Amino acid sequence: MRKTTSFMIVGVLALAGASLYGQTKKGASGGDVAKGKGVFDQNCAVCHNADSAEVKMGPGLKGISKKPKMTEASIKTKIDVGGNGMPSYKDILTDPEKTNVLAYLKTL
Repeated sequence: MRKTTSFMIVGVLALAGASLYGQTKKGASGGDVAKGKGVFDQNCAVCHNADSAEVKMGPGLKGISKKPKMTEASIKTKIDVGGNGMPSYKDILTDPEKTNVLAYLKTL
């Protein structure tokens, strides 16, 4: 009886682990955080620090989603429109890439 219970517990844990394997970490916006980091590294990191608020060429983005004026909508608009030296990414990044970047920015 004890061995049967132990095997059942191991089986349940194995199934739970298998169901979680391969799932991606999703941000609050529904984007993929890991993919967003990749897009950020390729397109944004040259001008923006992710690990500090210190200015590089553009402002550092650590804690950006915690700033009252930086809502999800305002960040998406900034990505699309650019401004103050930042180019528009409206036609450069796809909508899913923008959603993924937003999910990543929310982790900073």
